[in-house]
Amino acid sequence: MSPSAKDLMSTSLLSLGPDTPLVDATRLFIDEGIHAAPVIDEEGRLVGIISTSDLLRAVEEEHDLPSAARSYFREALEFSGPDWSSAPADFQDRLSQITVSEVMQTSVVTIAETASVPQIAKTLREQQIHRVIVVRDGFPVGLISSFDLLALLEAKS
Repeated sequence: MSPSAKDLMSTSLLSLGPDTPLVDATRLFIDEGIHAAPVIDEEGRLVGIISTSDLLRAVEEEHDLPSAARSYFREALEFSGPDWSSAPADFQDRLSQITVSEVMQTSVVTIAETASVPQIAKTLREQQIHRVIVVRDGFPVGLISSFDLLALLEAKS
């Protein structure tokens, strides 16, 4: 029997609420080494997804000097951490006032737990995304990334 989404998915979902300040979302991404997280409301329903691209776009829009915004995320460089102190004095305050709901993507690609590996791969390729949320009865129960598919290929060789 071929593996399904249920067999491949990571079930330890780190999620954010829509009212989470953007600065807290950024810290979660850095601390946990993740690149995206589902956004879930109080009832546990999936209302969006936020990725590092969304964070960078929001920072660039808020930063007084857009060309310097990416240096704020110097944690992307190996062996470095977030340089919170290098931002302008009011920049961190502004990021604390922006919430996840203001920058998240509300159009979220999902798949069922029963989706086959070819269905998952096709979804990722056609949607040009790196991760998909696995849902059961409309509620998020897992996440599958392109790396999960690569690990499956590696294990078969």
